[in-house]
Amino acid sequence: MLAEQRYEKILKNLEQNKSVTVAELTKLLNTSESTIRRDLNALDKAGKLVKVFGGAVSAGLEIVSEEPSVEQKEKLCYEEKQSIGRYAASLVKPGDFIYLDAGTTTGAMIGFLEEKGITVVTNAVGHARSLAASGIRVILIGGELKGRTEAVVGSQAVAEIQKYHFTKGFFGTNGASRQGGYSTPDAEEAVVKETAFSRCQKRYVLCDHTKFGHTSLVSFGELEEGILLTDSEADGTLEGCTEIRRITGNWEG
Repeated sequence: MLAEQRYEKILKNLEQNKSVTVAELTKLLNTSESTIRRDLNALDKAGKLVKVFGGAVSAGLEIVSEEPSVEQKEKLCYEEKQSIGRYAASLVKPGDFIYLDAGTTTGAMIGFLEEKGITVVTNAVGHARSLAASGIRVILIGGELKGRTEAVVGSQAVAEIQKYHFTKGFFGTNGASRQGGYSTPDAEEAVVKETAFSRCQKRYVLCDHTKFGHTSLVSFGELEEGILLTDSEADGTLEGCTEIRRITGNWEG
């Protein structure tokens, strides 16, 4: 197949689906990954699409590439995060073996956790410290520490998580959209999130309304794979979510 023919098929696919992975295109076009990557590079340079980690998205799709620091994120939607965190904490039951993802919204859960007979595995140093101080058994994943997000990442972290089977997982996200699913700007953090996502019986994604319709650089899960806990009514950008729970400020557990 000529390059121009592949370009046409790639762009037609993006027109329909808004995002596509290298693996999907390799299968669709019956060619090698190296060829697909060259095609995506060429189309990206031509402004026909936006190349992202592991694939591409439509040129008209809004991409969020910056990752604010923990201090910056703590100040954003504070009340909403507290409400979401409080509700999420009420879902924790005696004997649960939980994965708690790094992030300020997941971190908001910790102060509301009344059940102490649980074990929490986390890749967030700050979360581990707060959990231990509150008397909860905590396992901190080992690996490389990202200074900006205070999250542990890398092959060691992934290998450790793969050993576990979690009853519940609570995850943060930088974006939630029909096209990009749940996503984050950092490829290494995405791998850790995706691995933990796959090891949970139940997956809860804690996401305030400012993330709706945004797609960050790397996806770690599809909308239908998790239960979305949020502060606002969902719109068309979240079509495909299996379950959305809206938590208001006056929610009573």
